[in-house]
Amino acid sequence: MEEYKGKLKLVIKHYPYRYRDFSALAAQAAEAAGAQGKFWEMHDLMLERKQLDRDSLLGYAQELGLDVPRFRRELDGQKYLPRVEADFALARRLDFFQTPTFVINGRVLVGERPIKMFRTLIDQALTEAAKP
Repeated sequence: MEEYKGKLKLVIKHYPYRYRDFSALAAQAAEAAGAQGKFWEMHDLMLERKQLDRDSLLGYAQELGLDVPRFRRELDGQKYLPRVEADFALARRLDFFQTPTFVINGRVLVGERPIKMFRTLIDQALTEAAKP
């Protein structure tokens, strides 16, 4: 959505809804990769490959050219766990129980949606924001 660059604020919140699986670890891996400028690349690899165990995540970090010792330290030290837990708590307070959930100018959208719908809602929000 390059056409909106500089006009929107994109905020990512993690919702590791199953702490018994690897979703919380994957969220931390995304943050650790993001700290090295590769959030979306890690995000995309995890969605594509679907293997979210520690060894797979370390392999993805290597593949993306990350500083793997730093990535490993941050993952093993759970550096980003407080952020992930705070995101989870916020989602629960807001009664968000499904991923993905999007909020555009206060309007909540649950589940995957066509890109055209996002463009329409964003354009409406930008038009409203431009009104005096």
